[in-house]
This record gives sequence, C-alpha cells and structure tokens, in this order.
Amino acid sequence: MAKEYSRRQFLVGSGALGLALTSPRLFASDATNLSSSTPITRQIPGTDEAIPAIGMGTWITFNVGGDTQLVQQRTRVLKTFFDLGGTVVDGSPMYGSAADVMGEALDSLNAHDRIFAATKIWTGDESETRQEAARSGTRWGVDQFDLLQVHNLLGWQGHLETLKQMKANGEVRYIGITTSHGRRHREFAQIMEREPLDFVQLTYNVLDREVEDRLLPLAEERGIGVIVNRPFQGGSLFRRFQSEPLPGWAGEVGVSNWAEFFLKYIISHPAVTCAIPATSKVEHMKENMGAMRGTLPDADQRQRMADYVRSL
Repeated sequence: MAKEYSRRQFLVGSGALGLALTSPRLFASDATNLSSSTPITRQIPGTDEAIPAIGMGTWITFNVGGDTQLVQQRTRVLKTFFDLGGTVVDGSPMYGSAADVMGEALDSLNAHDRIFAATKIWTGDESETRQEAARSGTRWGVDQFDLLQVHNLLGWQGHLETLKQMKANGEVRYIGITTSHGRRHREFAQIMEREPLDFVQLTYNVLDREVEDRLLPLAEERGIGVIVNRPFQGGSLFRRFQSEPLPGWAGEVGVSNWAEFFLKYIISHPAVTCAIPATSKVEHMKENMGAMRGTLPDADQRQRMADYVRSL
C-alpha cells in the first residue's frame, strides 16, 4: 500500500493528478499510444519464444480477499496490463488470496489464453510439489502453468527433482528457483551452476545491484532466463526519490517518469528477461508498461543512471 500512496503523492506534487482528474482523456490517450507501439520483448534462453520485458507481480496488490469492489478494480488493472502487451504474471501460494483473485479476474476477462502464468512451490513438504501446483492451478483456473519456481529455495532439492520430472512429462513448460531481498546468493549460484534451470527470479533494482557481480553474469553464461522481483524496492524507491527531479538527459534513455527510469535500468541489462512490478492502480500500470516502449539505455547510460540516483 505504501508504494501506491507514495506514487499518488508524487503525482500530486507534480500537478499531474489534478490534470488527470479533470482530463479523463489523458490516460486513455496514453494507453492508445502505448498499445499501438511495439513492446520490448526478450527471448527465453535456449528457445524461440519471446516474452514482454515487463510483467506483473501480485504480492500484496492482489491479496484483497473477497471484496467485490477491490476484485473488480484489480481486474481492471489486469485488463490494462493485457491491453498494453503484457503476458507474464507471477504469483505464489504465499500471497494469500492473490491466486483466487487472479482466477476471478482471468474468468471475468476470458483471458486464460493471454497469460504466461508463473507461480511458485512454497511448502516445506518436498513430496507435495505436484499437489501444490495442482492447488494453485485450480485457484488460477489454468490447466497448466508456464513456469513453476521453488519459492525462496524452500525444500528446493526435492521440489526441483519433481519439477524436472514434471517438465519431462509435459506437465509444466519451464522450471526455476527464486530468491528475494538479496538472500542466499552463494547457495543460489551453486544451484545455478549445476541444475538445468530455465529461469531464476531474484531481486534487482537501481540500488540493489549485488546480482550484477555474480548471478546475472552466471545466468548469461548458463543460458538461464532472469525474472526480477522488487524492482521498486517494495515502493521505497518512490518514497525516497519522488520529490527529486528526473535528470535533464532522461529523454535520451527513453524515460518520462520515475517508474520508467527504474524499470528501464533493469530491463536494459542483457541478462534480464522480465521485470515484474506490482501495482493496484490502473494509472501506475500504464506507467510501468511504458517502460517497455521506446529506447533503452546502453551500458554507459545505465552507469549514468545509477550514478545519478546515488548522487541524490
């Protein structure tokens, strides 16, 4: 919730919110422009399949229980995501009611064929891999997940063995492991070095850059796709920098707001396949999806972006 409030504060501070409220065509026009331009995609390593570089997380934002009004609002967020070219949606049994809300939203939009569905195995019982996946599938209303990941390495040895069997049997398309908040990177790297992973999911943003030293180069070396969680540090990047101006050269890297700045820094790294920001607001979704249009910063510009943020 803090992220959504802080971004609203940023809009108020810049005067944009008042314009949006008095000019309902403003965001509609933005959406039209976004949906008519070509989205940036990334190829899944070792395949001919490409996915959009911006996906969607569901942690906290879709955990709204059975509140009809909130479920309908999240459905509008998901519709905007699909309309603007998104496909990758990431969840976990850890996220409370988010899976059920996602299922309701997909049913309402009749959008099961538009999603790259990714969830996680989150149980300490290593014999429950298939059962956990089946429960999640029922909640999402999907027959098969595109990607199943062992959540924060919980019981990873047993779960990963089963996931490898499931992939060989055609029960899931891709498999992987996840970590967050910079935890267990040494063990994570060891697993990446010896296991046949399709994806890893990890924390990366303009301030949390430790993965640039080892995990991202290792993913490139091993041909593993990378999904980035916490691209906004759970919203703290907006709280920290919302009162600061964008640099005068922001247009050179295709950036018109802080959301695009943070996301373009991430997806311009050659090892990154997809970033998964979470939001409960349609207007924020439009900002997020704007990051996969236009130009991306090169290596020198990325360094300039990181240096600018550190200087504030």
